[in-house]
Amino acid sequence: MGRLARKGTSTGKICTLGTVLSILAPALATKSPDCGGILSPSGLSYLAEVSKQHAETILVQDLMAPRVSDLLLGSPKPISRKQIDSVKVVDLSLSLMPDDRLRLSIDADLRITTSPSTSKVVRLSILADLHVERNPEGNLELTASACKPIMEEMQSTEEMERSIPQFFFVQICLEVSKLLILPNERLASLTAQFPVTPSCQLQYLPLAAPMISEQGITVSLQTAFLVAGMALPLPISPTPFTMPEAASTSPSHLTLALSEHYYTSLFFAMERVGAFNMTISVTSPPATITPSGALLQMGSLFQEDLPVMLTVMFRSSPRVALEEGKATLKLFLTVHAGVGSSAFQNFLSMSVDMSAGLLLSVTDVKMMISAAVIDSSSIGKERQSTVLSEGIYLPHVSNFIYTDVNVIIHKDYVLIPCNLKLQPKTGGKLMVG
Repeated sequence: MGRLARKGTSTGKICTLGTVLSILAPALATKSPDCGGILSPSGLSYLAEVSKQHAETILVQDLMAPRVSDLLLGSPKPISRKQIDSVKVVDLSLSLMPDDRLRLSIDADLRITTSPSTSKVVRLSILADLHVERNPEGNLELTASACKPIMEEMQSTEEMERSIPQFFFVQICLEVSKLLILPNERLASLTAQFPVTPSCQLQYLPLAAPMISEQGITVSLQTAFLVAGMALPLPISPTPFTMPEAASTSPSHLTLALSEHYYTSLFFAMERVGAFNMTISVTSPPATITPSGALLQMGSLFQEDLPVMLTVMFRSSPRVALEEGKATLKLFLTVHAGVGSSAFQNFLSMSVDMSAGLLLSVTDVKMMISAAVIDSSSIGKERQSTVLSEGIYLPHVSNFIYTDVNVIIHKDYVLIPCNLKLQPKTGGKLMVG
């Protein structure tokens, strides 16, 4: 089903399509979201919790280095007599703040040896404001500002701070920037290209910096489908999509939102690259085509006993309709009946319109779609199920998967409340979701 697939010509046509898209894409591109996500306060708390170990690793690496101990202790004495022996992050939190910012708070205990037989524990507290921006490369990026480290021990805070050189606090704020390297790498993975078919990839593109409110962090995304590296021009949505309001009482870490236009664009892209094209050899009477016996007998009318073949293609782009509690895929097909496999001779063409209910679920970071035929015809259902069986990648960042998922279909959009789960380390590295 589709307009592009013919045996032996698909590769050349895809290359040609890529050339055409390079001309059309700039003119047809529109800057409107078709999906996105809302990270809730509980999701932010989870991200803070799983970041503690990473923060401790960075602080241990840098604060326990001899040069940093010298800065902290400001001492001409040998490092063996005064040094930082351990660093333990006891708390790390992220809070939603006004003016589109986050507040990062880290409390770490530093054990310092002051003499061969004496040591003390110093509490290092770091406060910093974080901003999420869209950088020139189109990726979301965390930056830190208003960093304020505080040192406390048994003596008064003022005495402790007077005993530490000012440039040590500058060094601590540099550590905050290092803490953001890994989160920024994960944010950059949001815009990675993911396969839909062997010749088509999808990519989620942030349109602007996220909006931060007391309900959470809202990210609006536009989906691009790429063929030969070029964006496929998509139909324009008749109704602009806006992210729905976050439910303040939602216990979920994250709520994904996918518009009706998102699903229509997905099937449009797959149809354009010929993903649903198929040829059927009629070797037994098909139960869904009438009169089936006549089709089989057509092959005997030729001088040679030729196989009867059906080719199925779209005559119009598929559409998806979302209503409360259900999703429907509408297909507009042309079925050609003929004989011969290498030299196809068409003797009958017919239009077939069909509707299929879409069953939606989520596994890890993929949306699983299966079709359940509503009307009497099942032409193409098997092919669609095969193409969709691998699932479609949802917007996500590396190393996290979705759990406790609930798919809720509303009129014009789908909501997917879910929790985040950091994947365990395998072979010393985090698995990529």
